[in-house]
Amino acid sequence: MEPLIHVTNLKHVYPDKTAVHLGGLDFAVEAGQRVVIIGPNGAGKTTLLAHLLGLLAPTEGTVTVLGCRPHESFRKIRGKVGVVFQQVDEQIIGPRVYDDIAFSLRNDGLPEDQVLQKVKDVAASLQISHLLEKIPHYLSGGEKKKVALAGALVTLPQILILDEPFLSLDPESRREMIRLLNHLSREHEVSLVITTHDMEVVGDLADVVYVFHQGSIIARGTPREIFGQVNMLKEANLEPPVLAELFHRLHQKGMKVPVPQSMAEAEAWLIKALQNKENPEDIG
Repeated sequence: MEPLIHVTNLKHVYPDKTAVHLGGLDFAVEAGQRVVIIGPNGAGKTTLLAHLLGLLAPTEGTVTVLGCRPHESFRKIRGKVGVVFQQVDEQIIGPRVYDDIAFSLRNDGLPEDQVLQKVKDVAASLQISHLLEKIPHYLSGGEKKKVALAGALVTLPQILILDEPFLSLDPESRREMIRLLNHLSREHEVSLVITTHDMEVVGDLADVVYVFHQGSIIARGTPREIFGQVNMLKEANLEPPVLAELFHRLHQKGMKVPVPQSMAEAEAWLIKALQNKENPEDIG
């Protein structure tokens, strides 16, 4: 089957003549896949998302989403592609939380009784039913993210695009956001495309990781494969997760341990190391 998203050799030239050329590997997203994009500022992440949403047209290369070229026919697929922007304050426009979540449904002409039921259902799934009559301006950062997420999900999209969803979230809100996104992927088979600078969340969230650097897609792999390449990450001006850095150093000292994707994996391997301390090369 064709991937839901496929981008090949994308090049875009902005009006000020700034050119972004995402050469290297193709970018693809399969049905139900959780894809995380990492890379320093200016690497091309925002340019890619703008093309996926039909906000920009490629100067060269091809971009297809659900079999369409977004800049030409985004109206055909807009109900199947949800988005949560980095600055959610600019995305939330309703006078009440209820109105904001209902906006897309009303814009599509859905009867108000159906709008009511769909808004209630998505609010309940995200545990924000108590916020429906609130004024968005007074919500916390984590609550605003959930409201924006509800607005993106109310049309039951196949693809959900999130630009830096963990920015400015406290640790508890970050854990809750990870739980929600994984639930969406697992229970509703929503394909996720996420950009983030928060390297610590990637192992808990991604099936596939893409690394962007200087306008190129330089690597693709599982979190374990990507974080096992610590030197590559550093050359791309990315700081590896603490666990990846630690286990990379242990490996350099002769301990044959794979890079863990979670704290639980790291704990298990360290316990095994202590139990086998007389012969540490047997670990892993």
